[in-house]
Amino acid sequence: MPDFILALDQGTTSSRSIVFDATGTPVASAQREFAQHFPKPGWVEHDAAEIWSTQRATIDEALAQARITASDIAAIGITNQRETTVLWDRRTGEPIAPAIVWQDRRTADACARLKAAGVEDEVARRTGLLLDPYFSGTKLAWLLDTVPGARARAESGELAFGTIDSWLVYKLSGAHLTDVSNASRTLLLNLETGEWDQRMLELLRIAPACLPLVVDSSAVVAQARLGAASVPIAGIAGDQQAALFGQACFEPGMAKNTYGTGCFLLMNTGSAPLHSGHRMLTTIAWRGVAASGDAKLRYALEGSVFVAGAAVQWLRDGLGLIEGSADVEALAASVNDCEGVVFVPAFTGLGAPHWDAHARGTIVGLTRGTTRAHVARATLEAIAFQSADVLDALQADSGQSLVELRVDGGASANDLLMQFQADLLGVPVIRPRVTETTALGAAYLAGLAVGCGASRDVVARNWQLDRRFEPAMPRERAAALREDWARAVRRALGWARG
Repeated sequence: MPDFILALDQGTTSSRSIVFDATGTPVASAQREFAQHFPKPGWVEHDAAEIWSTQRATIDEALAQARITASDIAAIGITNQRETTVLWDRRTGEPIAPAIVWQDRRTADACARLKAAGVEDEVARRTGLLLDPYFSGTKLAWLLDTVPGARARAESGELAFGTIDSWLVYKLSGAHLTDVSNASRTLLLNLETGEWDQRMLELLRIAPACLPLVVDSSAVVAQARLGAASVPIAGIAGDQQAALFGQACFEPGMAKNTYGTGCFLLMNTGSAPLHSGHRMLTTIAWRGVAASGDAKLRYALEGSVFVAGAAVQWLRDGLGLIEGSADVEALAASVNDCEGVVFVPAFTGLGAPHWDAHARGTIVGLTRGTTRAHVARATLEAIAFQSADVLDALQADSGQSLVELRVDGGASANDLLMQFQADLLGVPVIRPRVTETTALGAAYLAGLAVGCGASRDVVARNWQLDRRFEPAMPRERAAALREDWARAVRRALGWARG
């Protein structure tokens, strides 16, 4: 059989395709950015057609770079930005409105009304999630309410809803489906059964006829049409669940942090959902890894930081302080510390553990001596501070003390950030040789489903260390810095209240 796996990694700012061999080694990759649209304050949109065109172009580029054809691909794995919501016409295959991105906050008032109605505890019990604009359900309800004729068309089965995994699968194969990990981020899935929850559909007024079929994360679920070739789509997982799998965090208590546009820390909690007492999310990690003798639902606790790498992009695009995102480390390292500057990048509210959709970005501690280098360093430190807050909550919920944190994503290549993260946490930060573990996880899930990759044990053995960052900062110094951060967060949280 063919020896290569094609992973499609559709992210918030770019689409990528990576070709992996049977050992999990990347042999070719291609990437294209696409436009971000901000039509109103707090609104974030994508053009779903542009997402597809950039993703399709990277497939061809990656195959050409690897000097192979689609017939050499054993399977396709898909991983994606989660919660981003697409609604399209089943007949034409065209979106009926812009995609509403996970960062979008337009449904904050709708979430507040549901909270005021006293249903949040029930929602959390059923779905593992909180009532926040982050999730897809209220985004879909907004589209059905505001696009003329959409609700009636959805009820008659003319329209199809999906997160980005569904959109890509549809464009590749014509099938309308989603995997259980992505479905668990919609506010519409029952956490215990892994099926759509009738009570949530009624609560959010969602027509069942527009919903995709829920499938396993590792299984042949459709056939992609790539030219004359038909290639199995055999692995699908939301980006953070895929990274958890790619980091080989298979045992309860193992955790990883992905540093991307946002920052997402997940801890494996095993075969039973663990509900949080600290406003963390209970999510489905994966289901259907039958090749490893494990086809059950697996769960994780998650803390979501909405703005991480996006803050560095803001330094580049919004302020013009750096020419490229990679320049931030050298600029930040040109000063020994922030000299009291603290930056809370709450551009789209604050996620875990605060869940305040109305918080706003705040910079405190500025003096006449503050330079762009201090702001750059404060931006990197903000990523680490937010992650430390989340990890505290995850440890409190799980009752387990983390002995190490596995890291991945683009910003994990930043040594200054990784060292500061270890210093704040007081535990080693472990960076693997392959930091693009989101795509790797999708490739492994697909490979396991078609027999191109022996077992979960092989995945664990393939994980290789690149660098270990040991904490070096005195604990009292770390505690003082975290108190400064907490004071700045209180300012950001209080902004909307005056």
